[in-house]
This record gives sequence, structure tokens and C-alpha cells, in this order.
Amino acid sequence: MNRQFRWFCLGTILTSLSWVCIIIFYSNIDRLSHLKPAVRSGPARLVPRQPIMHHLNHAPDDPLFRHQIANPPRPKGQGHEVKDLSELGMIKTSHDQSIRDDGYSLYAFNQLISDRLGFHRNIPDTRHKLCKAKSYPTSLPSASIVICFYNEAWSALLRTVYSVIDRTPANLLHEIILVDDFSILDYLKEKLDVFVEQNLAKVKVVHAKKREGLMRARTLGADRASGDVLVFLDSHCEMNVDWIEPLLAHVKEKQSNVAIPIIDIINSDTLEYQASPLVRGGFNWGLHFQWDPVPPSYLTTAADFANPIKSPTMAGGLFAINRKYFNEIGKYDQGMDIWGGENLEISFRIWQCGGHMDIIPCSRVGHIFRSRRPYGAPGGVDTITRNSLRMVHVWLDEFKEHYFKTFPQARDLDYGDISDRLAIRKRLQCKSFKWYLKNVYPEQVVPGEGGSRVPPFMLGAGRSFKRSRGKEVLNRGWLRHITSGLCATSAENSHTKGAKIQLSECDNSNKNQVWIHTKDNELVLADLLCLDTEGRKSLNERYPHIKKCHGSHGSQEWKWISKSHNKAMQNLYNPASGLCLAAVDAQDGKPITMELCSSHVNVLQFKMIWSNKGR
Repeated sequence: MNRQFRWFCLGTILTSLSWVCIIIFYSNIDRLSHLKPAVRSGPARLVPRQPIMHHLNHAPDDPLFRHQIANPPRPKGQGHEVKDLSELGMIKTSHDQSIRDDGYSLYAFNQLISDRLGFHRNIPDTRHKLCKAKSYPTSLPSASIVICFYNEAWSALLRTVYSVIDRTPANLLHEIILVDDFSILDYLKEKLDVFVEQNLAKVKVVHAKKREGLMRARTLGADRASGDVLVFLDSHCEMNVDWIEPLLAHVKEKQSNVAIPIIDIINSDTLEYQASPLVRGGFNWGLHFQWDPVPPSYLTTAADFANPIKSPTMAGGLFAINRKYFNEIGKYDQGMDIWGGENLEISFRIWQCGGHMDIIPCSRVGHIFRSRRPYGAPGGVDTITRNSLRMVHVWLDEFKEHYFKTFPQARDLDYGDISDRLAIRKRLQCKSFKWYLKNVYPEQVVPGEGGSRVPPFMLGAGRSFKRSRGKEVLNRGWLRHITSGLCATSAENSHTKGAKIQLSECDNSNKNQVWIHTKDNELVLADLLCLDTEGRKSLNERYPHIKKCHGSHGSQEWKWISKSHNKAMQNLYNPASGLCLAAVDAQDGKPITMELCSSHVNVLQFKMIWSNKGR
């Protein structure tokens, strides 16, 4: 009995002590909080070993840096795997819409997608298969990358920089020089300087003290460069696999060689990366640059598709040139202003003064082709005409009359002092423009001398580079609004370009209601015109219409999306606009509009009622 009593007392004491320990622990838990990992509100931060944006203490609602908590640098050629790029453009809130609208206004491309992409992404390897087997000298010249910008989007600018770093061997990348041409956006000043200083060891930022324009700003960067080769890039580009080795190898072969990559298309609405065809630079007598097909005589064997191709002109945004040679031939014309004409001027100068210019098919760089230039010259001056006149009076000799026949009003306009440019031509003992046409660009048709030429390609700016082709039809039928039972139809005849779309009573005999779904995700009405949202850069322009099919996706690409498993009831989503097809007022004769895909009130589901599937 006494033994049992002793065990009972001992158990009571132990239980009491356990409770005392528990009470002490919980009463002091705040003092132990330092043992827990810190949980912070606000933007995510990165540890110092991967110092991308940990020092930027912006509020979560800062529109300039939303969606831009950057990712750590990745090994060469690696980035985010984006399975469905179109989903990134979906506008879910009015704030998303504001970012998108402001982006088109400021930068002329879809900032919403650009910001959501971040600074790294994988892109398709668009090189010819023979390029992948090519090898290059182990000892290549070093490269100074010069990127000039004016009011560029933060995400596009930094994605360009990181793309260079990610896909360029460290031993070849001497430096990256960012030249700010007197931007007025605050984040391109001190914030950019701090970011670069703390994160990008090989990058330098140069701020112009006044608006210089592309030519003088690039020269400003080139004058500060110390690498063997200057590589000029635009500020909204993405480098492809092994992009720089072919350029540097070609420049190394001969100091006067100028190397130009193939410029792939990054769609300004969707940021989709698309391969460009093998084309080269030309011009018309209005002195506008154009893309020309490569003459068949240049492509007689399979190897020719991977070898350098002589190009009469260059687009100007992207090229590699020996730094000493660039200085020797007179850099850029410092009398040219802002933008325009500089690409043809330097092309004529290189060729006429003993240089050689080639497209390098094994080097590919993506470039956002915008449908407009989002900036102009101070005071609204026509810098393109003035710059062209400087070029005309220095390099075209008697052939300048063909330009003046195209623009007679330009004959008496002022173009400034060109004495220094004429002195360069004399010093370098440059050849005549007649020699250039005969030996470099014999395909060019001189007015009055007969002959004809192959039409140029339309490349970029949301337009297709493809020739006209038949469309591969997946299905055809009626686009029926689920709730009302009404069908989508043209408000006018099916051949009327620009006609809006409205709801009408379904009529199987009405060809204005018959839609074709193509392999390119187009919706073609009555085999004629495509459903289009082009021009709809803000929510105020909400009416889709039918237009000539351009085959470039973008404003004419439609995808079925649904949060449910019911494939028969889905929303029609246009990735270029980020919006869904909707019927705000689902009545006969009422227009169909574009609305936020998250709007449960306005976005109503459609379905296709198929007829003669695949025909």
C-alpha cells in the first residue's frame, strides 16, 4: 500500500512539473521568436549571393516594378520555360489594363507581358541545322556591346542585358555599355545606376547631357568602349544560342568586314519569338530600307544557307564592326539627328570605301518589331528627310536625282554642313555610287533603265514575312452564344473590311455567320476576312471587326480557354489584346465586344457548332 502511494505521489509531481514547463514555454514564446525564420510582407527578396533586386525597396504597388522581382542569373542559354506565352497577356484587372495601355503609349509594345516574363526566358533555337555543327577559332576578339536607349521599358532593357550575359561566353564579353539618350523616365536614372553598380559587373551606364539622337548617342558609347569589336544592339532584343561567335569570327577574318545577324521577330503584341526567313538589306529610291529576298544564285548548295551572304544595306540596329575600323571610316555622321537614314549612310560608306558587309545566318538575335516609333524629334522636326539629304549629297552622286524625283519638295531643304563627310570620302578614296550599284547591288532597278525586281519582304511590326498561301482549315461552323442562343455575324456584308460583329438569330443559310477555324488559330468569316482586334490598344476601343487576314497571329489569333472541363462552353481569348470575346447586352442586333476575361458579368461563353468538319 505504501509502495503504491509513493508511485502515485511521484506521478503527481512529474505531471505537475510537465505542466509548469509548458506554461513557462508559452508565456515566453515571444522571446523565442528569433528562432523562427523571418516572414516578411511586401515584395519578395533575394539573398545577397544572387543580388538581382534585393536592394530595391519598392512598395508592392509600384507599377514600374510590378511582376519584376528578377530571377537569379542562369547558365548560358538557360531561362524560364514559358509553356503558354499567351496566358501571360491575360488582363484580369483594371490595373493590368492600365499597365498594358501605358506600355503601348510609352513603348509601343505589350509591357504587361514583358514585365511578367522577367529578365530571363528560353527562346527557340532558330538557326539552320548546319550552324549547329560549325566550329569557330578558340581565339576570338573581345566584344564591347553598345546599347543605346531612350525611355525604354525596364523589363525589356534588362532582359536585353541579361540575354547578352546569359548567352555570351565570359571570355568574349569585354563590357556592355548602356547609353541613356537623355531619357525622361526617373527609373532610367539613379535607380538604373544603382542596379547596375550592385549587380552587373561588366555593365557601364553613360547618361547623355542632352538629347543626342541615335547616331551621336551610339558614338558616345563607342568612344568609351575598349573591346576589339563593337557590337551595336537595340534596347529590346534577345540573343539566341551561340549568337556572338559567328559575328566575331567574321570580323576577325578581315578588319573591314562588317557582320550582321539575322534579326528574328519578337511580336510586339504577344512577345512571341518567331524565326525570320533568310533575307538581306536593300533600299528603294525614296531611300527607305527594305528586306530583299536572297538571290537564288547565292543559295546553290545546302552549305550556302549557313555561310555569310553579301548584303547591300543593313537595318542598322544590330551589327558588329571592328572598333578601330569604325573610327577610321568616320564613325556615325554627327550631323544627323535623332533617327533615320543612318543605316543606309553607313552601308553606302562601308561598301564604297573598301569595306564588306555580310548577313551571318548562324547568328540570330530577336528584336521587338514595333508598329510605330514611340518618340519623335524635339520640335517635331522631320529628321528622316534631313538625314537622307546629308546622305544623298555625300554618297549618291548623280543618282541623287532619283531621290528628288520621289521627293521633289526635299530639293531646297537645309541639311547642314557636310564638309567633314566629304573630306572622309576623299581621304578614304571611296568609289562612286555607280560602282556600288554595279558591283554590290546589281538587282536594284534604276529608273529609266528598264528591268524589274522581286518585291521586298514585309518583316516585323506585326506583319507576316510569308507569301500568300492557302489556309489549313480545321473546322467550320457557327459561333453561338451559349446563354442567348444567338450567333456571331457581320454587321454588314462578309466582304466589308472593318465591319463590326454583332449577335443575330442563327440562320444556317446566312454565309455571314459561317466561321472557319484555321490551323493558325484564326477565325475567318465566309472564307474571306479574319476576326481582328487590331487598333484596340485600350479598353475604350472594345469592338472587334473583320479585316484582311495577315497570317501573323497577334490581333487575329484566338484561343479557347476555360476554367472548367466542359470543352463545349469556353471563352474566346485574343492573346494580343489580353481580352475575351463578350456580349454585354446579349440581344439580337447588339454588338459583340472585348472585355476582361475575369468579368463574370460581361464575358459570356461561346461555342462552335461545327458543320462539314475540316472542309
